[in-house]
Amino acid sequence: MIRAIGVQQDGTFRSNLSIEEIKQHEFRWFWADFSEPTSEEKDLFSTTFHFHPLAIEDCLEKGHQRPKMDDYNDYLFLLIHSLAKKSYDARKLNLFMNEKMLVTFHYEHLQSVEDVFQSNANGLFSEDHVPLRFMHAILDRIVDEYFPYVYGIEDHLNNIEERTDENATYDVMDRLFDVRHDMQKIRRSLIPQRDVLYRLLNSVNISLDKEQQFYFQDIYDHVIKLVEMLESYREFSSDIRDNYISVSSDKMNNIMMTLTVITTIFMPLTFIAGLYGMNFINIPELEFQNGYFVVLGVMGFIAIVMFLVFRKIGWLRFSRSHKKRRRRIFLR
Repeated sequence: MIRAIGVQQDGTFRSNLSIEEIKQHEFRWFWADFSEPTSEEKDLFSTTFHFHPLAIEDCLEKGHQRPKMDDYNDYLFLLIHSLAKKSYDARKLNLFMNEKMLVTFHYEHLQSVEDVFQSNANGLFSEDHVPLRFMHAILDRIVDEYFPYVYGIEDHLNNIEERTDENATYDVMDRLFDVRHDMQKIRRSLIPQRDVLYRLLNSVNISLDKEQQFYFQDIYDHVIKLVEMLESYREFSSDIRDNYISVSSDKMNNIMMTLTVITTIFMPLTFIAGLYGMNFINIPELEFQNGYFVVLGVMGFIAIVMFLVFRKIGWLRFSRSHKKRRRRIFLR
């Protein structure tokens, strides 16, 4: 589907333009949006707009591509990533732009493009440099769409961190790895787009006045902020992972210590039971009338003494809070 708006040389705003009308009339500027285009509509890039073959190849490619900007002197080609909800997958938006033209191309519905197109379909903009203003509005909305996703990652990490205590289970690590995977997806889109915006701000072939530089610099600053937030969250997720491993190791050490203490206590008891359980006839204590109770008393006495000794030397102190230990780990 193709939809287009533009302003003719006499200042008349036109909506619902066809490609034939764009070819036949001279326009101050026009915006043609290609959404889920057909094969015939894709051919217009070479037959009508005469874009560079490499730009067309990058534009039509459906696979994952890194965000980029190419300067072809007569126009700029930008490949930008929007984000799909929930999956955090990148959705490509291709833009061809010069002072009189903006052509956008995308295989999927992009709300950022839809919002800008619909808000300007009534011809509010008829001054010069409108394609640049449209491109700024689209880029601004795309970058702003990242913030809810990034803030959502922070919430997920906080929830996971709260669960990293003595009751933590393996699903905590599964959730943490899922969040780190989502962060990696977002970083793969944001970091190249940071470079694209830097090149856009410093391109010698784009005549940005002081005010326009402020607006594009604002988008660039937002991307920088998003990247820094993700870097901070990545470090935070590493701390959570290390803390989980520390808590798990501590729990395992406590379990092993408990089993060791129990085994140690039962060693002399097992020795006594084994000694008097031998099948010899001439064992002096066998004929002792209260021998059974004496042996049980001795075994109980030994167990109690060993228990008290172990508790005194600190081998049985398991009441220390994991949460307090977790806070100490994060404050290091």
